[in-house]
Amino acid sequence: MLTASDLEINVLEFRQRSFQFDRLATLDDEEYAVFSRTETESESQFRPRLVHLHLVVPLAWVVLDEANDSLRIAKDGVTAPPHLIETVVEVGAEPPQFKEQGIEWSRTSGPAGAHFYGPSDRSERLFSPEGHAALGV
Repeated sequence: MLTASDLEINVLEFRQRSFQFDRLATLDDEEYAVFSRTETESESQFRPRLVHLHLVVPLAWVVLDEANDSLRIAKDGVTAPPHLIETVVEVGAEPPQFKEQGIEWSRTSGPAGAHFYGPSDRSERLFSPEGHAALGV
C-alpha cells in the first residue's frame, strides 16, 4: 500500500485530468485518499467560474504506475488499467454515473462550484453530510 509521501509526489489520472493528493481520511473503518483539482468551468462563457473537483478513492485501490510516473486506480489494488486517451468532457456535461477504469463511479454537485467523485457502491455514504465531514471536503 502507498504511503502519504508516495501520494504527495505523484498526480492521479482520472477522467483525463490530473488530481493532486489532499489528505487521507477514514470513514466506516475504511481508509480513503482524497484528491482535488481546480479548473475553469468553461472558457466559452463570458465570466467562467472556478470548479473544485474532489475525488475520493479507497486507499487500497491507488497504485503507482511507474511506467507513466503517475498514480492510477485499480480495484484489485495491483493491476493498473491501460492508459487510455479519451476526449475530455466539461464536468457539467458529464453523466452523474459512469464507468472509468473498470469501476462504476458517481458524481454529485455541491455548493460553490464543487463536484465530488466516488465509487458508486459507496457514494451514498461518501456524499452524505457525515461522509463529507469525515473526508474533510
